[in-house]
Amino acid sequence: MTDDHRVGPPSFGSERETLRAFLDFHRATLAMKCEGLTDEQLREKSMEPSALSLLGLVRHMAEVERAWFRRTFEDRDAPMVWSEEIDFQAAYDASASSRAEAFTAWEAEVETSRRIVRDAGSLDLAGYQPRWGEEVSLRMVMVHVLLEYGRHNGHADLLREGVDGTVGA
Repeated sequence: MTDDHRVGPPSFGSERETLRAFLDFHRATLAMKCEGLTDEQLREKSMEPSALSLLGLVRHMAEVERAWFRRTFEDRDAPMVWSEEIDFQAAYDASASSRAEAFTAWEAEVETSRRIVRDAGSLDLAGYQPRWGEEVSLRMVMVHVLLEYGRHNGHADLLREGVDGTVGA
C-alpha cells in the first residue's frame, strides 16, 4: 500500500457531516487496501471454497451502494450491476473482472450515493427499500452502509495480508 491519504472523520460536526465523513473514510480504506496490486493479485481468493477477493469486495460494495442509495431513493427498478436478480453474492465472483471494470462501477455508484446525500434536505428523507418492502430513512441507510464497509474492510485487511503480507490501516 502507498501512504495513507485518507481524511479522518471530524471529532465534532453535524450528524450528516459525521456520517458522510465516516462513509468516505471507509470507502477510502477499501481503495487503499487495493492499491499497488495487479489484477491477478486483486482476484486472489481467501481460501476454498470462498470466492472472496479484494476485487470481489469492490464489486460487492458497488452493488451495496446501488441497492441502498440509488434503488432506495431514486430508481427502485434500477438493475443490479453484476446480476439479473438481486444477488449480492454474484459480485464476489471476480474471476473475469479487472481493476478498471470494478473500480469504474464502484466509483460511479459512490458518486451517485454522495449526490443523493448532498441533495437530501434531511436525514429523515424517506426512501423505499424494495428488498424489505418498506420505507427507510436516509439516516438508516447511511448507518447500514457504514456497517457494510466496516465488516468488509475487516475482510480486506485479511485478504491484503494474504496477498502480499501488508498489514495496517
